[in-house]
Amino acid sequence: MPGSGAVTRNTLRQQIADALRDEVLAGRLPPGTEFTVKQIAEQYGVSATPVREALVDLAAQGLLDSVQHRGFRVRIFSVDDFRGMVEARTLIVDGIFRRLVERGTAPGAAEMLVSVRRRAEEARRAALSGSLEVLIGYDLRFWRELSALVGNVYIADFLHRIRVQCWVFAVPHLQQEPTLRSALWSGHNELVEAVTRADAHEVRRLVHAYNQHGLDWASGLTAAGA
Repeated sequence: MPGSGAVTRNTLRQQIADALRDEVLAGRLPPGTEFTVKQIAEQYGVSATPVREALVDLAAQGLLDSVQHRGFRVRIFSVDDFRGMVEARTLIVDGIFRRLVERGTAPGAAEMLVSVRRRAEEARRAALSGSLEVLIGYDLRFWRELSALVGNVYIADFLHRIRVQCWVFAVPHLQQEPTLRSALWSGHNELVEAVTRADAHEVRRLVHAYNQHGLDWASGLTAAGA
């Protein structure tokens, strides 16, 4: 069938990108780790072309740096980078909820909220149990589906990209936390219920508390010399 080779390659490209992103988010590819296209191709038993494309995609998303003549390196984010990410996601999230209050949700929101609630509960459980890798998966899905309520895929994609970068920075530090549970935010349920009630004041309070939680944690890293 015409074009089937391109479809297969693009699918493989996405699968490789997703797999590598998961490795970074799980901390199995820590910041600063370097690798070549050949190494990744051999690891997954595939040709170099989809691997190269996947790595370029991840670099465009800000997760990898291209190292001249050496391949790619997992990006190292600083505490200041993280603070900038928190500010960026704050502006986006504030805009999302302001639009939800002013214009309402996109068509099909009732069904979407069922899924959002499910993600919220799973994320809360993972946070309270200190299950970091499980939390990351549900947290990313929660925010992606919640932002999708405005019906604008560009907004949802942009927020998702920033949230992935936040986790890439946070994971290596969180894995060293002696009391991981206290470092994780678990207000997902309260937030989705406030959105469901269209309670703008409570939504703002919860989002502010969430962002402040992240900034306070970052300040602790600075104080500790991270």
